[in-house]
Amino acid sequence: MAPLSLLLLLLLLSITTSTTSTTTDILIQQVVPNPQTTTSDDVSLDTDLHHFTLFKTQFKKTYATQQEHDHRFNVFKANLRRATRHQKLDPSAQHGITKFSDLTPKEFRKSFTGMHKKKSNIGLGLPADANNAPILPTKDLPDDFDWREHGAVSEVKDQGSCGSCWSFSTTGALEGAHYLATGELVSLSEQQLVDCDHECDPEERNSCDAGCNGGLMNNAFEYILKSGGVQREKDYPYTGKDGICHFDSSKIAAKVANFSVVGLDEDQIAANLVQHGPLAVAINAAFMQTYIGGVSCPYICLKNYLDHGVLLVGYGSAGYAPIRFKEKAYWIIKNSWGANWGEEGYYKICRGNNICGVDSMVSSVTAMHTSSKSE
Repeated sequence: MAPLSLLLLLLLLSITTSTTSTTTDILIQQVVPNPQTTTSDDVSLDTDLHHFTLFKTQFKKTYATQQEHDHRFNVFKANLRRATRHQKLDPSAQHGITKFSDLTPKEFRKSFTGMHKKKSNIGLGLPADANNAPILPTKDLPDDFDWREHGAVSEVKDQGSCGSCWSFSTTGALEGAHYLATGELVSLSEQQLVDCDHECDPEERNSCDAGCNGGLMNNAFEYILKSGGVQREKDYPYTGKDGICHFDSSKIAAKVANFSVVGLDEDQIAANLVQHGPLAVAINAAFMQTYIGGVSCPYICLKNYLDHGVLLVGYGSAGYAPIRFKEKAYWIIKNSWGANWGEEGYYKICRGNNICGVDSMVSSVTAMHTSSKSE
């Protein structure tokens, strides 16, 4: 028989481990009710308040006035119901409380997306230096591929409450391309694009890059070509707000050689990903506010409403979607909402049928063979 002290120690370790995961588990599970025991209508006011308290603690939320607190609580309750609806529409993913659960969908889109609305690149006018990507061979593509395993992806970043997703998508693609060209992974400056890039789409009005008020990745690649390059993150750090341009051309860390637009064919997207590095893509972020993990494969998600710029870094062949009764291939998306969102900052979304428009606006970039190391 084990000594009493050993039994007490094992019990303490069990309690500690349980406590560490309990809050997160509750935050995930409370909007995924057991269909055999409850429905979404069974959630009481006391339960909502308890979850709101957990939410405020986990995400360090404070509000200036009682009025603001009460308003955010009402928004939070609405988002609980919305996450429950998302779970039913997207059963192969997990939806629940995230750090955005006290924001209305409109507030969320305004502050945490930021890509100018476009139907797609396909058939639209493009910047002068953009080309349609050439057709690549697809016969020998690997079943699974992830640029994180090959050193071409920097740490997950956080755009904050600034609609600058387009700049993070742009720098992420160029960081990967620069790594392929030089063997050096360097974190590039989104703030330079926010402050200095005012490039406009040649075919659409009101589609100029505008810092925290939105932009487009191809516009940004065009700006980088014209300006000569992008500085390091550490030399032009991110502030999360619009500022005055202070680009220093003597500190350029990476340069664009050219960029191209990839068509809707998913095999071509995969081939460009494997050959040219991470790709700048647009997506409809409708299901992302409540996303916690798993492979997102919603039954209904508009393909022609693209409002968020992200980075495609890889793909997998066996993301299990039980409701569809088969293994489901998926894309691996690097987001710009910090590592405390999604799967440590990443999002998995089904491959096939252009889910949420993820195949509609894809760009590849090639970097010049230039070292970014300081002199």
